[in-house]
Amino acid sequence: AVVCGYTGGTVEHPSYERVCTGETGHAEVVRVSFDPAVLPVQVLLDAYFTLHDPTTLDRQGNDVGTQYRSAMFYADDEQRVMFLEARERASQWWVNPIVTTVQPLTVFYPAEEYHQDYYAKNPGSGYCQVVVSGKVAKIRARFRDYLEQPA
Repeated sequence: AVVCGYTGGTVEHPSYERVCTGETGHAEVVRVSFDPAVLPVQVLLDAYFTLHDPTTLDRQGNDVGTQYRSAMFYADDEQRVMFLEARERASQWWVNPIVTTVQPLTVFYPAEEYHQDYYAKNPGSGYCQVVVSGKVAKIRARFRDYLEQPA
């Protein structure tokens, strides 16, 4: 399960509008719950470093600001070590240095409902067609062995 949200900042219960100002300190993030017996954590972390550009500071595509930084937030020391190892592994795939931060998770605030499952709800939107569809295709190609097959 994936929940979109915000973390890493100082403002309690931030809204999307406030996060977009860049003044809350929060990043736009996703919280992922999964069964490691079905999907190995290393595969999930490799997908993270495949899905976005971890070499650009405070930017993803045309989206610019600290809320778009590449960051991983860990809940415990085991996660911290896994995240650092994944970042090191991914550094071999990118020409430029990875700028992804690895920092402790303090509080996760779920984003507004209209942000949840955005691609599934809005596949025809311009943003989804131009930005998201290519990322989905990349994940489907590289990680197809881990994806559920349609019935």
